[in-house]
Amino acid sequence: MSGLIGRKVGMTSIFDENGKNIPCTVIEAGPCVVTQVRTEEVDGYNALQLGFDDKAEKRAKQSEKGHFKKAGASPKKKVVEFRHFEGEHKLGDTLGVDLFVEGEFVDVTATSKGKGFQGVVKRHGFGGVGQATHGQHNRLRAPGSIGASSYPSRVFKGMRMAGRMGGERVTVQNLRVLKVVPEKNLIVLKGCVPGHKNAYLKIEK
Repeated sequence: MSGLIGRKVGMTSIFDENGKNIPCTVIEAGPCVVTQVRTEEVDGYNALQLGFDDKAEKRAKQSEKGHFKKAGASPKKKVVEFRHFEGEHKLGDTLGVDLFVEGEFVDVTATSKGKGFQGVVKRHGFGGVGQATHGQHNRLRAPGSIGASSYPSRVFKGMRMAGRMGGERVTVQNLRVLKVVPEKNLIVLKGCVPGHKNAYLKIEK
C-alpha cells in the first residue's frame, strides 16, 4: 500500500460546488525520505521505510545517525514502514503529497486522544441504572449489575466497565481527498482523523 507519514494540522470546513459545508481535516503530509528498502530476498518481505520530520542531530542516537546517513538524510522523528509500496523507489528518494489525487480515498491510522479514566456512560454509552427512575437518587450513571449468581461467581472477561479511555491505535477508512496543495505539502481530507493536533499520522491509499 502506497502512503505517506503526516502531521495533523487541525480541522476546518470548506464548501463544495453545491454550496454544502463539508467538515474536513488539514494534514501536512511529507515530504518523506526513503530511509530503508526491504526486499523479499534479504528481509522476507517487500516494504519501504519512510522518515518524516527532522530531528536535531544532538537528540539522535549514534545508531540513528548511522541509519539515516546511509540514505543521505538527516535524523527523523517518525519512521514508518509501508508494505507493497507501488512503484520503484531507491534509498534516499523523497516522496511528496503529489502521491495523492483529489477524489481518491485513503485510510488514516494514528493514536487517538487519551481521555483518562472514564465511567461507563461516556466510555460505552450506557444510559444509567433504570434510566433515572425507580428511586436511583444518587447513582444515575452507575453501571448496574456486572455478574451472575453463585455460578460462575466471577466477572467475565471483556465486561464493559469503567476504565481508561482513548490512547489506542485507531484506523479510519475511506476518507475522501478533497484537496491537495503540493506547494505547502498539505492534503485536505473529508471528515475527522484520530489524534490531537500535531499528532503523527499514517496515510495509506
